[in-house]
Amino acid sequence: MKAMYVNANNYKKVLEVKYEGKSYTFPYAKLEVRPTKNDRIVKVYVDPEIGGEGFTYVLQSGAEGTVHWDHVLDHNKDPEYLREIALHKLTLLAQDQLRQSGMSKGEIGRRLGTSASQLIRLLDQTNYTKSVDQMLRLLAVLNCPVEFVAVKQQTATTGPRPV
Repeated sequence: MKAMYVNANNYKKVLEVKYEGKSYTFPYAKLEVRPTKNDRIVKVYVDPEIGGEGFTYVLQSGAEGTVHWDHVLDHNKDPEYLREIALHKLTLLAQDQLRQSGMSKGEIGRRLGTSASQLIRLLDQTNYTKSVDQMLRLLAVLNCPVEFVAVKQQTATTGPRPV
């Protein structure tokens, strides 16, 4: 993802980020180099040195900090980002199970009812076009059942509770 817009809002104490039609905020409190009342953000820009995958901000004092897009997406609990993280973890688990299983890729493909090229795509951790459902089927064939635990939003008086 590439940013289309990033702005410092010193009044709200947040960085406002907009890209691909979505708007996010990132609080100053989460920044490594924190601005203060007397040392505000004076410049913020998409940083080409990190391939446009984040932005850098500069304080009045000249101190700088950089924020990667992943931090913004994680803070805002972006559903697409969380889906991609889950797919990545499931893929790494499938790769590990494949190594341990001793099963051939041909046998796994046969059990899944899919081609060798599709199996290779499923095992590619950089491929985010696959579905979680496909990964669950692959893990089932690899004898690695997956269980989900939903955690309710914590309140001021209680911590997270499994559902």
